[in-house]
Amino acid sequence: MRQFAKPALALVDSMRSAAAEQPGQAIAFGGAPGSNSHQAAMQFAPDALPLPCFSFEDALEAVENGTAGCAMIPIENSQHGRVADIHFLLPESGLSIVAEHFMRITHCLMALGKGPFEAAYSHPQALGQSHKFLSDRGIVGLSHADTAGAAAFVAESGKPNVAAIAPSLAADLYGLDIVEREVEDAPDNTTRFVVLAKDALDQASLASAQAMTTFIFEVKNIPAALYKALGCFATNGVNMTKLESYQKGASFAATQFFADIEGAPGEARVDAALEELAFQTNSVRLLGSYAQVRKRG
Repeated sequence: MRQFAKPALALVDSMRSAAAEQPGQAIAFGGAPGSNSHQAAMQFAPDALPLPCFSFEDALEAVENGTAGCAMIPIENSQHGRVADIHFLLPESGLSIVAEHFMRITHCLMALGKGPFEAAYSHPQALGQSHKFLSDRGIVGLSHADTAGAAAFVAESGKPNVAAIAPSLAADLYGLDIVEREVEDAPDNTTRFVVLAKDALDQASLASAQAMTTFIFEVKNIPAALYKALGCFATNGVNMTKLESYQKGASFAATQFFADIEGAPGEARVDAALEELAFQTNSVRLLGSYAQVRKRG
């Protein structure tokens, strides 16, 4: 069912009511209040009105229909890889990436009791980031829509033998006890978020900043297709910081790539590289240019 657990509903309704009065100031995120996305949104824009949505798709839809001015979506984690399938979600939404945000992620084991615990609920990403911790204690990880939502679910269940892995804020919001802190397996556990809006940033706003550009492209089904595509950036001196492949449809013959480069359209070297890429591939679609927050490499 696409609804929050009862302990979260009052908070959700209150936040949605406030956001409805000033939708342009609202920042949508996927998850219950207290989730990592909620905290990232507040770090990025402390004066914004948080708008909790059940899923990433719902958060993007909130921007599309004008319920929120922008959305905060996690796209990759340093330990567990891809979070949201942004390369599928974003092209369909028609939104643009306008900013990126990095946040150190720390998880807590929380519950109504002190243990032992048979299972711990959380988002699959948090379970993956805490895999060793759970395995060492014989706790079974069970998937939930989001971290804070898992905490609300455990609170609603009333069961002392199940726990949640979520940010410490979720324990405060839903009346759970923190059994153990910093249960993530890596001390440098970090998630990259992107901010999405209806309108792309204009080139003038990026003139004084080191920019990033995110795009997708589909290679031709011929030998050395990817080699030729990547050569467009090498010969023009454009640094590519991310490249991820995925299949389009069930034929397994139309391979698309999700990529990040340093620079933005309007720079001669970037324009030349993208022009050559358009010639070498079936299609190219820009998803947004924005200021680089963290230097790659």
